[in-house]
Amino acid sequence: MIELLSAATPNGHKVSIALEEMGLPYELRVIDMAAGEQKEPWYRALNPNARIPTIIDRDNDNFAVFESGAILIYLAEKSGQFLPAEPKARSLVMQWLMFQMGGVGPMMGQAGVFYRYAPVRIEYATERYQRETRRLFEVLNSRLADVDYLAGDYSIADMATWPWIMGHEWVGVELDGLPHLQRWLAQIGKRPAVIRGHKIPARSSANPDEERIRTARSILA
Repeated sequence: MIELLSAATPNGHKVSIALEEMGLPYELRVIDMAAGEQKEPWYRALNPNARIPTIIDRDNDNFAVFESGAILIYLAEKSGQFLPAEPKARSLVMQWLMFQMGGVGPMMGQAGVFYRYAPVRIEYATERYQRETRRLFEVLNSRLADVDYLAGDYSIADMATWPWIMGHEWVGVELDGLPHLQRWLAQIGKRPAVIRGHKIPARSSANPDEERIRTARSILA
């Protein structure tokens, strides 16, 4: 049994989608990020970075894993799914997973900070991160002109990237002129496991935007 400690963010949704896709049994514990629960000592003992998500593998001596990319690799290896054993195919998955971890996530995160949360509008910073986000989208679009999924076959690289691209409007970057990326986004969004995983954890607020702002401010504090 996997215990998933998470919240309704793109990084959190990566793992809930993966768990649903892999059919691994899990229990959810929602972390109240707006209240700073992720910074409490008990949680830091599991995740020194005080972020979500974290998993605890109850079947493997209560082994804790933090960092969403590391969690996806752990779950893929545990289940034997969505991460090929063949070296070249495996490397492709890892390359596109790292592209999300080192590029798409950080750049979209910064774009969101300056576009939505900065107390003073800083045009240079806002436009710089939005431009870089758009550039990364164009890289994805070019890749997806040749393949159905980022590594050829559907993999944890797609699971990692999809929740972030879903939030493109939140960071003020459109997908116009990127037909292959739009096709991929819609195609993955129809998968039953993705639909289920994207609803976990459910947003508790009647106003999702307000909840998202409260959560983001708690992260930045």
